[in-house]
Amino acid sequence: MSIGALAGRFGLAAHVLRHWESVGLLTPARDAAGRRRYGAADVVRVGVILRGKEAGLSLEAIRTLTSGDHRARRDVLRREAEALRARIAAARVSLSLVECALGCTHEELSDCPHFRRQVAGLTGSLQGGAT
Repeated sequence: MSIGALAGRFGLAAHVLRHWESVGLLTPARDAAGRRRYGAADVVRVGVILRGKEAGLSLEAIRTLTSGDHRARRDVLRREAEALRARIAAARVSLSLVECALGCTHEELSDCPHFRRQVAGLTGSLQGGAT
């Protein structure tokens, strides 16, 4: 399939596929006129790249994951898993703070002792102390 057809299949601009080719993520075949021709393996590869990006992986990490180097892949996956765990933990703390604020009946959040305790848990301490 052509670059336009592949890009359209995934809702991408053709320049995105060209960029991924330039950084070594895609290696399309070429026809006699030099035009890129994509096959079934390229369709799968684009899906892998998009899933990796959705997971927050860099293009460099995705390239390593798809390189066939088992040891490098495991190292990248370990680092990415740890970073993802840290982002999830931070998101849980943020959600707790937002839910606390949503349930608050005080006109001013800074007057709410429960909210102040939540913030103190994030910062380690509050100036002036919680009431």
